[in-house]
Amino acid sequence: MRDNAVLNASFNFSLKVIEYCELLDASKKFVISNQLLKSATSIGANVTEAQSAESRADFTHKLKIAAKEADETAYWLLLCAKSKGYPPTDQLSQQLLEIQKLLSSIIFTTKTRQVKNA
Repeated sequence: MRDNAVLNASFNFSLKVIEYCELLDASKKFVISNQLLKSATSIGANVTEAQSAESRADFTHKLKIAAKEADETAYWLLLCAKSKGYPPTDQLSQQLLEIQKLLSSIIFTTKTRQVKNA
């Protein structure tokens, strides 16, 4: 994988979420597991798509979608954290927060450069 912090972080996060969702599946918590798995792995998929963006605007758009998926993932993790009988989510939540910070920073910087170059 390329030397790209947000790409690497989102990929590694996806791997950890897969492991977590396997625990949920073993406990027959399929609905939450499916929702979490979809939103969490979508973050990395959108970040990966952004690497082949056709323009800066397209790049920003794809990262904004990744940020929205991160927000949804935060919701599912919070739901798991507050529900009885669910494994702890602290590490995943911390990893997600770091990804959200990276995405926010990249989006802000890219938008700032778009305005300067317009």
